[in-house]
This record gives sequence, structure tokens and C-alpha cells, in this order.
Amino acid sequence: MAKQFICDETTIAATKSGKVQGFLEDSTYIFQGIKYADAGRFQSPVPVKPWEGVKPAMSYGYVCPLLSQEKPNGEVLVPHRYWLMDENCQYLNIWTQSLDTSAQKPVMVWLHGGGFFAGSSIEQVAYDGRNMSRFGDVVVVSLNHRLNILGYLDMSYYGEKYQNSANAGNEDIVAALQWIQENIAQFGGNPDNVTLFGQSGGGMKVWTLMQTPSADGLFHKGIIQSGVADDFLSAKSGREITEALFKELGLSVKEADKLEKVPYHDLALTYNKVAPALSAAGKYVGNNPVPNDFYPGDPREIGFTDHAKTIPVMIGTVFSEFASFGKAVVEDKYSVSDETALNYLQEAYGENTAELKQAFQKAYPGKNLLDLLQVDRYFRDPSLDFTMKKALCPQAETYSYQFTLEFPLEGGKCAWHCSDIPFVFHNTELVPVCTVPGVTDRLEERMFGAWISFARYGNPSCASLPAWSACKPGVEATMIFDRECEVRYNFDHELRECLKKTKAVMSTVPSKDADAKEDVIFLH
Repeated sequence: MAKQFICDETTIAATKSGKVQGFLEDSTYIFQGIKYADAGRFQSPVPVKPWEGVKPAMSYGYVCPLLSQEKPNGEVLVPHRYWLMDENCQYLNIWTQSLDTSAQKPVMVWLHGGGFFAGSSIEQVAYDGRNMSRFGDVVVVSLNHRLNILGYLDMSYYGEKYQNSANAGNEDIVAALQWIQENIAQFGGNPDNVTLFGQSGGGMKVWTLMQTPSADGLFHKGIIQSGVADDFLSAKSGREITEALFKELGLSVKEADKLEKVPYHDLALTYNKVAPALSAAGKYVGNNPVPNDFYPGDPREIGFTDHAKTIPVMIGTVFSEFASFGKAVVEDKYSVSDETALNYLQEAYGENTAELKQAFQKAYPGKNLLDLLQVDRYFRDPSLDFTMKKALCPQAETYSYQFTLEFPLEGGKCAWHCSDIPFVFHNTELVPVCTVPGVTDRLEERMFGAWISFARYGNPSCASLPAWSACKPGVEATMIFDRECEVRYNFDHELRECLKKTKAVMSTVPSKDADAKEDVIFLH
């Protein structure tokens, strides 16, 4: 069936800096590539200069350059899109059902994954916001910001203009949130009802911004999807990596400003040359936020700020995360006898096998025993720590979930890192591997409904789901998203404790997986 397309004076919106023109596709107004800020290299963002006339907003803006060439990999699991790169990358995109300034619809701001060093607002096919806006009647915003050494290299030792270079990427996001506060009503949005949501690195950005005073009041709720990891605890001084860059480039520390002019390609090559040795020595090599006056630090280390305590949070992980990117131990796990399965478990877990088996079956009744080899620790353990510490803050509620669906691939593939995203965006139709007859549509409606309800009301409960209570001190109420959805209490805590005392060789990324964990984060 042909879609409606309109691009005329009715698809123009007025921002503080000037007018922009998008287009209407059926019921959804779409604006792509709106510039929300400018910035010099390593420096804080500034508002864009006003313009006369009408600027087109029908092409996605530049994405941040990456440290190394992307590699086609795992596209059936996480379909990607690639785009033009330039460090002048402060652009955002909007999907909305109305340009009426009185519409006051909830605003959902998506922060992309890729750690703090890779990714973009359109990198994954499932990031497209039109279905979320259409079916949820919300305003969806996605954005690009500076990453890697452009967004998180600590140059603060070399001049006042670089005082927050270690957090420039997050400072870009704050600038985008300020833009949203000033302009989103022109796109039908309510600036007093803004929800940040993000997955992986995007989830990390959500909680770091919860801890950022300059972002206080710019958003009101946070959704953290597979976004808490111990690798991203508060970083230390970044002086050693910058001095290594200077030395390799033949510059003195007194010539720091010359680093602004080095072509990005050369700067990235130099960084990739000097960073590994420092990283191996346990030194900070950039690419994460650094605590300072702008960003106090990880709430699990220093506690939640007074404002962060007031932000309702929904937080969760998926069953297998990185482990499921590797090949299955056997081609058809359902054809394996219990005896053979136990042999595989014994090989991985040794003397702890019996205890782990019992705890696993209690936590995940109905799951195949071999799935114990795929259970995630990388995100689940620190996410649980975050959840229970946030639950101690009575000022706002914290909701927990886990996505545990098995997919029709390789004889039954456990949910992997990013596999929840198409369900959240109501975009399973764009990702073929999500197709589970009789399951996908219902689960998509349930998950999507929870995200929309949380954005609208600060509570993920909706008519299609069982009653979902918030977490309390010592009690994690977790919504399990699967073929059947249910709330379970402290459902895997016993399993977590068993795993902590077990050196499980297959609990993160299987050794047979050709891609390192960093590559998985980089690509997805």
C-alpha cells in the first residue's frame, strides 16, 4: 500500500536558531540531521549560530569518526547502517505525531550504544524511531555526539579551554538536552516529561548523566538497558595517554594546541599505536568519562547525587549478552542427553557443577541445561549492584527486568546483547531473526508498552503485563520478558553467588569466538 508523503510549509518547525523542514510519512513527521551545537576539538560545545530562511532537515547528519575500520560481522543478529563521518557531529533526529506546540507528548531521547568510543544514532536498523512514535504517540529523539579521543581524552592539564575535554562527549549530550528543553514543544513534545533511554554504552550514558549536575532538570526518567559494567567504573588521570600521544607525534606538552590540527586519521593511528601498552600496564587510556566538577563519578563508588536519587529508573539486561555471539557448544542443544550436557558443564565448571545446576534450574525453570554455559555476568552482576543500591533511595522508584527470549537460530539461540532493542522500538519487523511465530508480536507489544508507560508515567506497568512492583531494599522484583512474562523476586541471586565463586571459562565470551569482547562492544 502506498504511503502518504508530504514535504511543504506544513512540515516546517521553528527552533530558537531558525526554521527547519522535515517531511511527513503517513502520520509521522520526521526531521533528520538538525544541528544542536558546535564545538572546537577537545572543547566544550556552544549553541549553533542563528540562520535566516529554512534549513532542510531531511538527511541524517555526520556521525563521529571511529578509531578503526568497522568490520561486517553478525549482521543477522544486529543489522547495521553506516554513515558519513566527521568530528563536527552534533546532530539529532526527531520523529513525532504532531507539530502542535500544545500537544505536550512524552519525549524519549535515545542514546546509542558502542561504549563511549563507537556507534551512532542510526547505526542499528532497529534504532529507527517512527514506529515508537507512531504506536506510542511519543516524540522520539536520537542524537550523535563526540566519541573516543574526540569526546573523552583528558587534555585538562594543558589549558583552560580543555578543562572538560575528558567529558566532552557527555557535554555534547547535555547540550542536546538543553536544545530539547528549548525547542521540543515546537515538535509536539513536553519538555517537562523527558526520558533518557539507551542500551550498552547508551545505558552507561544514562547513568553518568544522572550523576551530572548540569543535566539536572533536563530529563526526568532513565532507562538503562545492559548499561552497567565494571570496565566503566570511574577512570583515573588521563595525563599519561595524552603525553604518549605528544611524544609519538613529536610535540611537547607546551604545544598541546597543535593536537587540535592533527588530522583525525593520523591522531587515531597514533592513539592505536600507543594505547595498548599503557592499557596493558593498567593505565587509563581515555574513552570513558573522568570524574571532575562536571561529573562526580560512578554512583556505585561515590553514591547517587541528591538529584539522581529523585530520578525513576528502569534497568535490566538480557540473558546471555556477549556469550551468545559465540558459536553454540552443540548444533542442537535439545538433541543432547542430560548426561552429555552435564559433561559439558563439568568441563566448564568443575566441582561447582552440581551447585550451579541446581541454582540455574531454580532461576530459569524451563531453560535448557546447556544455557548455563551462556549466562551473562558482564552486565548482570554490576546491574544488580546498581539496582539494589538505587532501591535504597526512597525518593524515586527503581524497576528491574531481564529479557530471556530464545531465538530460532542455531537450534535455539539465547538472547544476545542488543537483541531486546527491536522489541523496545516496535521494530521487530525490521530484524528477521526476531520472528518467532505466535510469540514475537505479543512480546513486542508487552515490552514496547512497558517502555512507553514508563516514559509517560514513570511506571512500566501496563494492561498486557502482570503487576510489576518496584524494587525495595534487599528485594529485587524482576519482570522476566519471555514467551510468558512474569515478575520474580531475587530470582537469580543464589545463582549469582554461585557464579562468583566459580571461574567459568564460558561465562562471558566463549574462547572459540573469533571476536574479542571489545569488538562486540565496538560493533554493537
